[in-house]
Amino acid sequence: MNDSQKKQLITQALEIGAGVVRLAPTWVPRTFGIPGGRLRLHPDDLYPLGPERGGISERWLSSTAQPDNGPLTGPEEGLSAIPVGGSTVTLRDAMALMGEEFLDPPAFEQHGGWVMFSKLFDLMYPVPHHIHQDDTEASKVGQRGKPEAYYFPPQYNGHYGTAPHTFFGLLPGTTNEELIDCLKRWDTGKVGDNGILRLSRAFRLEVGTGWYVPPMTLHAPGTLCTYEPQRASDVLSMWQSLVSDFLIVDRGLIWKNVPKEHWHDYEYAVNLLNRDTNFDPDFKQHFFRPPKPVKSLEEMEAEGYRENWITYGTPFFSAKELTVYPGHTVTIKDAAAYGTICVQGRGRFGKYAMSSPSLIRFGQMTDDEYFVTHHAAGEGITITNESDCEPLVMLKHFNPGNPGVPA
Repeated sequence: MNDSQKKQLITQALEIGAGVVRLAPTWVPRTFGIPGGRLRLHPDDLYPLGPERGGISERWLSSTAQPDNGPLTGPEEGLSAIPVGGSTVTLRDAMALMGEEFLDPPAFEQHGGWVMFSKLFDLMYPVPHHIHQDDTEASKVGQRGKPEAYYFPPQYNGHYGTAPHTFFGLLPGTTNEELIDCLKRWDTGKVGDNGILRLSRAFRLEVGTGWYVPPMTLHAPGTLCTYEPQRASDVLSMWQSLVSDFLIVDRGLIWKNVPKEHWHDYEYAVNLLNRDTNFDPDFKQHFFRPPKPVKSLEEMEAEGYRENWITYGTPFFSAKELTVYPGHTVTIKDAAAYGTICVQGRGRFGKYAMSSPSLIRFGQMTDDEYFVTHHAAGEGITITNESDCEPLVMLKHFNPGNPGVPA
């Protein structure tokens, strides 16, 4: 399909939805964990690409980025797609060809397009302790840095998994020598635990709240199913050799996005860490994110909805949780374009039906995910909760520069 044909389809999709486009589910396999089974994907479809690709533990939302999943990565793996006229166009192509139709032109020019995405990730066991590089370090391997944030939606957390706590940063007094010893002690004699978590601290996770994680900060996410707004990047360096006493981490992942000339340079690796964030004695005070109402609760309740900021305090992205009460219709305006996923209930979202599926087959279309252009967001989306008993709940993720985000 050439660019002219793609533009015709994109224009058609924008006209059909009056500035809102539907997105197909985007499933991403990973080899470094076992799926937790809470993404509402059919149990028979958790390993649809074969065991060598790993299980489906992530659903990417409003994505114009691709995972760094090695040589078997599919040509459009990780990319959100807009279905229209019996065909599909990736959101990445839509942004490249008609970006100023989707984003506010000054914002498009300033940020270079849609530079964030979100995901739902769901693992049975914790993620190994790791860092994501900042812009300076990531640029050395041709990528962007990766700050990220977490929110733990109650609708996806009927159980908390095997380890509902996340390790962040390092204990005061931890030395470079101790860290280097852990990285070198990956497999001495036999593969075992390199002890990196003994140098860190864990925080119990709380459903309905979240965290912000700056680049260069060690973290080992726990086993709550997580909504994760983040920079459009997949850079990392893994620092933990063994998870839950049986999941072995490939030692080469230490150097995954480190310049080749610095492979096996452990001094270089430990100097990647941001000392301020990793040793912050008030880490929770600075990076924990309880929800914040967008305006007075009384005013919102009177109109039949509630909306909270759930990701804030960072210039890179933001996110909200919107709840429309049973039987109500509201028109919600936003100052910037956004992607959204419905996590509970059913109703209408602009011109589209919206519902949160209970079970999805791999490759099946849903009506839970949409992208809203800057013009449509500013005009306001009329949303109707068609249930007389269940809330209609959606999560909304925004590019950098969204006005009004709390500090």
